[in-house]
Amino acid sequence: MYFSPSEITTVKQMFHHAEELAEGYFRLGRGGLRVHRYEVETLVQLKDHEVDSKAFAHLCRYLYQKDGDVDHPDNFYFFKVCLQDDRILAAVKRSSPFVKLKPLMLYIAAHELVHVIRFNSREINFDAPLEEKIAEEEKVHLITGNMLQSVADTDINLVLDCFNSRYQIGDIFN
Repeated sequence: MYFSPSEITTVKQMFHHAEELAEGYFRLGRGGLRVHRYEVETLVQLKDHEVDSKAFAHLCRYLYQKDGDVDHPDNFYFFKVCLQDDRILAAVKRSSPFVKLKPLMLYIAAHELVHVIRFNSREINFDAPLEEKIAEEEKVHLITGNMLQSVADTDINLVLDCFNSRYQIGDIFN
């Protein structure tokens, strides 16, 4: 099950909204997320190793090597937010009419952007041990909740409640 064209529009809108919220929360300034290299892809665009049957979204990290030189100073990491359309749409359908796509996508987008910012600023190591990853998920959920407070309404609060420490929006990142 893939996102429809109208759902893709919603996904893009919610990522744009989450970018604005993240730039304000982390005081990055307008357009400040551009230094944090990432892209967003939906299930239809993902490669086999980017598909995850346990998460709504997860990050893959890739290394760009200039001229194939491992030590080139222009090398950099970038992230891909891998959206799992089928899992997201199934959750919305399963919890209808309570959980709606827009607030769920805003949470997912904000959550993944917090990860991107924290990895790029080296607040957490992408390859950290499992215990650290579990603790990081809890921190990211709290930060995401704080970031969304300025736009909190009944729908956002329901999503936040659904994905508190007893539940997780996604699997522990790999």
